[in-house]
Amino acid sequence: MTTITKDMSIGEVMSIDRTTAPILMEYGMHCFGCPFSQMESLEMGCAAHGQDVNELVEKLNRYLAEKE
Repeated sequence: MTTITKDMSIGEVMSIDRTTAPILMEYGMHCFGCPFSQMESLEMGCAAHGQDVNELVEKLNRYLAEKE
């Protein structure tokens, strides 16, 4: 299993598993098609949307671990 980190871009997370989209959307990250999704890290996205990046990363990794 790949471990999600706060330095990964939204695009990287989506390329690992597209079913993470609803979790990302919960944290205000709806811009899967915009250029920022390829450049902006999860940490930067969370800062822009007033969200806790550590909480998001934990939730994404827990979700991926439960899928295995």
